[in-house]
Amino acid sequence: MLFKSGRESQNVEDRRSQGGRGGLLGGGRSLGVGTLLLILAGAYFGLDPRLILAVLEPTGAPTSEMRREAPRPPANDQEAHFVSLVLQDTEVTFGDLFQRHGLRYQDPKLVLFSGATPTACGMGQSAMGPFYCPPDQKVYIDLRFYDDLKKRFGAPGDFAQAYVVAHEVGHHVQNLLGIQDKVQGMKARLRPVEANQLSVRMELQADCFAGVWAHNAQKAREVLEAGDVEEGLRAASAIGDDRLQRQSQGVVVPESFTHGTSAQRVAWFKNGLTQGTLEACDTFAADQL
Repeated sequence: MLFKSGRESQNVEDRRSQGGRGGLLGGGRSLGVGTLLLILAGAYFGLDPRLILAVLEPTGAPTSEMRREAPRPPANDQEAHFVSLVLQDTEVTFGDLFQRHGLRYQDPKLVLFSGATPTACGMGQSAMGPFYCPPDQKVYIDLRFYDDLKKRFGAPGDFAQAYVVAHEVGHHVQNLLGIQDKVQGMKARLRPVEANQLSVRMELQADCFAGVWAHNAQKAREVLEAGDVEEGLRAASAIGDDRLQRQSQGVVVPESFTHGTSAQRVAWFKNGLTQGTLEACDTFAADQL
């Protein structure tokens, strides 16, 4: 991608200096004696203290760690520099798209962390992969995920990395448009299999929004190079539910899908990439995914 220089987003928080603990004891907040006893008791039985804190932490209330302004990434950190450029470009793209619809786009924050970090959705873990938390409107990513994307999933390249960020920003777009709340309300009234089907449509729409970003960024700023689209398609295919299940357990269970098959993820990313509009991503109205 032609992102080697340019204006970076100012909405990046770097929590990696926490040394992978991610606020192991709550980012410096005071803990009661009862909480400390629970942590010690849990440690005796082999439980991760972060899991105990994640349960005890009120998910809707920001912790002192989240309220404190995190430092910016170092100027010589190339990976952080790249995701900052990508985030800034998504801000421009979706800001323009929202304005065309008479709406105001609110930029999300992107949090770089290592190991674990407190969020408004509970304790975030690197093992979860990149994720978006609607209550605090933040995208969370441990940049070591990109090593997995390259080595484990066979999806190297800077555009593959950009696709990951754009997909999570796609969830932010859903949140701003009210889609997130509507779907969560519907899922609460459904059986697990039906709720999973709604989750698949959510994830495929975020893939499509990632394609919408790439379409408009290319049209306005010509950021794509030869091979970039193939990198994005390879990344979308690599993390399909069917492929991941086949790799991890040797059998595919469609009823448990929450993100969509490799073919579906590729198809919806291409749909957004080709058409470039928010309207092109209405996965909820589609009879065939």
